[in-house]
Amino acid sequence: MEYLFRKWDDIKNILRYKYLLIFCDFDGTLTPIAKTPEKAVISKNTKELLRKLSQISDCKIVIISGREIKYLKNKIQLKNIIYSGNHGLEIDGYGFKFKALVSKKYKNVLKIIKNSLINKFSDINGILLEDKDISLSIHYRLVNKNNIPLVKAIINDAVLLYKKNMDIKVKNGKKVFEIMPPIEWNKGKSVSQILKKQQNLFKNKNVYPIYFGDDTTDEDAFEILRNKGITIFVGKTKLSKAKYYLKDTKEVVKVLKCILEIRK
Repeated sequence: MEYLFRKWDDIKNILRYKYLLIFCDFDGTLTPIAKTPEKAVISKNTKELLRKLSQISDCKIVIISGREIKYLKNKIQLKNIIYSGNHGLEIDGYGFKFKALVSKKYKNVLKIIKNSLINKFSDINGILLEDKDISLSIHYRLVNKNNIPLVKAIINDAVLLYKKNMDIKVKNGKKVFEIMPPIEWNKGKSVSQILKKQQNLFKNKNVYPIYFGDDTTDEDAFEILRNKGITIFVGKTKLSKAKYYLKDTKEVVKVLKCILEIRK
């Protein structure tokens, strides 16, 4: 990966005349990662920046996150953008209305796993179970580091049979396990669908995607957009399929400000 600002002079010339489709992850990208979901707050300045970008005729904003759509809408409260929640299992806004269909069997399995974990985690402090209707997140950021091996063992035990029977999928993120439907869907598939629809809507435009993300769940999107646009990993550099990287959320805001200046 290359540091984005080292290539900025070249990049800004590319961005100047294209129809921009800007994908932004939420936690760790638009806002620093918080200890609990409730404490993740997008700043007024960042929200206003997104609002201004969304009002540009040749620019569309997509918020794509593992969070539930209703959580994202409540936190961001902007209308003229596209929301993609639950790692792309839900999409809403600007002509989109999509929610992945899941079976009753899957819903029952999710409920069984949740109840089992509530019981097994009763003596462990710091666990947060986030029920997102069609998925379940198990956050362990606040768990004492000495208890983390036990937490992982409990989770593995709770999901082992259902994972083996392909009743669920399990993904790892930053201090979180995600229990999801056993379907071929992820952020990359969601990005592909949104990009395709925008290309169909604006046939006379050169739709150019930009993707900002900080987690392993963003890697599917980085791969889908390879050679199609600009992919940016946010955070300490590591192995990633993104072409560029930024150091932190502050630099994401800086880039968005630069794009706004270019397109004014």
